[in-house]
Amino acid sequence: MESKTVQTNRLQVSYLEAGEQHKPTVLLIHGNVSSSVFWETSLQVLSKEFRVIAPDLRGYGNTEAIGIDGTRGLRDWSDDLRSFILTLDLPLPIHLAGWSMGGGVVMQYAIDHAKDVASLILINPVSPFGFGGTKDAQGTPCYANYAGSGGGTANPLFAELLSAGDKGEEQPHSPRNVLRQFYMKSPFRVEEEQENRLVSSMLKTKVGEGFYPGSFESCQEWPGILPGRDGINNAMSPKYMNLSTFADLPAKVPVLWIRGAEDPIVSDTSFFDMGYLGKLGLIPGWPGDDVYPPQPMVTQMRTVLDQYAKNGGSYEEWIVEGAGHSPHLEQPELFHEKVLLFLK
Repeated sequence: MESKTVQTNRLQVSYLEAGEQHKPTVLLIHGNVSSSVFWETSLQVLSKEFRVIAPDLRGYGNTEAIGIDGTRGLRDWSDDLRSFILTLDLPLPIHLAGWSMGGGVVMQYAIDHAKDVASLILINPVSPFGFGGTKDAQGTPCYANYAGSGGGTANPLFAELLSAGDKGEEQPHSPRNVLRQFYMKSPFRVEEEQENRLVSSMLKTKVGEGFYPGSFESCQEWPGILPGRDGINNAMSPKYMNLSTFADLPAKVPVLWIRGAEDPIVSDTSFFDMGYLGKLGLIPGWPGDDVYPPQPMVTQMRTVLDQYAKNGGSYEEWIVEGAGHSPHLEQPELFHEKVLLFLK
């Protein structure tokens, strides 16, 4: 496994690579507040049969720090990925795997460049209707202004500790504790050496204007915040992000949807969703299920993929029992066995 950098026509990209160049290529795209380091085990396992490449997305890891235009949804990352693929002159079509936010990025890439894609693997992917502020399987906004989504939804203490480079476990909202409690199903933990690498990679997330979590505004509608225009969480606001046109792609590719059965981040009962937190009584003033129910994230993804299948595509939903948000870390042997079988 090698760490490399390349200058594209958009930015300088840092990436990890493993495997022989003549083999079919698989690109692994990480999620929010993480980096290519979260794919180290996958690189080692999958590279026995594939050329495997894991870039750091804009705003993360060691890739050049250029701000994210939230009003473009996930297209800054999709465009970066396109220039990265062309710069490396990777043979097309290519296999794409995306975890969490990265699942949305590879879906956006397929929408933008369908003929480039050989297959898609979506691992606990963000809803195709973004994160927060919608209330049904079709992604209908709770309010027309998309209140409760975007940059204001992040825990400010977590962002502060992230910016400060906190590696400890004393603060409940430290990156290390968030990794343990939400990225994986507690009480599972990776080995200490791997955990330290993962935490260090989380701390490379760029925090501030144009990056994590993004700007926001106040409003009268519950919970009192509106998405801004710049930064990472705004790019995932349903005001700017909508991947429902994936169902209408003219070029259909096989899709493997993998998700941990007990994911606390991307689920119909997400602890990062204002609607669910309000229902639990953790955010005061919740207006009720009729106005602002928990976002049905899994149901929304299934709705779009079912329509994709009706339109001639195919997908498999594979649920990893006992796993949380990161089945590739929590149950790596089972995960990689399934991925290799799908890719072959």
